[in-house]
Amino acid sequence: MTSADIAAASFTGWVQSRQRRLVGFAEALCGNRPTAEDLVQNALAKAWLRWNHLSRDDQDADAYVRRIIVNENNSWWRRAFRRHERPTDEMPERGRTDPDPPDEQLWRAVANLPPRQRAVVALRFIEDADVAETARLLGCSEGTVKSQTSKAMATLRLHLHPDQSPPDPARTNHQTRTDQTRTEPEEAT
Repeated sequence: MTSADIAAASFTGWVQSRQRRLVGFAEALCGNRPTAEDLVQNALAKAWLRWNHLSRDDQDADAYVRRIIVNENNSWWRRAFRRHERPTDEMPERGRTDPDPPDEQLWRAVANLPPRQRAVVALRFIEDADVAETARLLGCSEGTVKSQTSKAMATLRLHLHPDQSPPDPARTNHQTRTDQTRTEPEEAT
């Protein structure tokens, strides 16, 4: 067996063990299965070119491929001709009156998030990456990850529960401070 055969076997085994999870991550990132499959295919093609450098450590390979997927997704959205297209598995039905199931509503709301927030949600909650790893993969600060997560979660809550108004943080903080400093007047004896 040549070194090229060994590398090909190593890469094939790695892809088989991770492809389902990578496609799930990409789908959470972009919002639909066909685009997710395209993103993963492009990422794997790029990873293959660097496989000899990556195959020593599976964690490095995982992070490298996830980063390629994020970058490919960002590039995909920057292309003007893609902005108005959304590939789907099936033609949409007309005249549907029943509400979407909760999972569909959630995925639709995630798909409508801005790309950066969608990437943070996918990494933090689908890939279960911590704040530091998410920041490293996205090339931003940990504070940016936290703020993007907060904004994304607020947007998702608003889309999934439009009848519930979000609490006003300024009012809540003011009431808390007022309650803490308020003392009852002493009665004169």
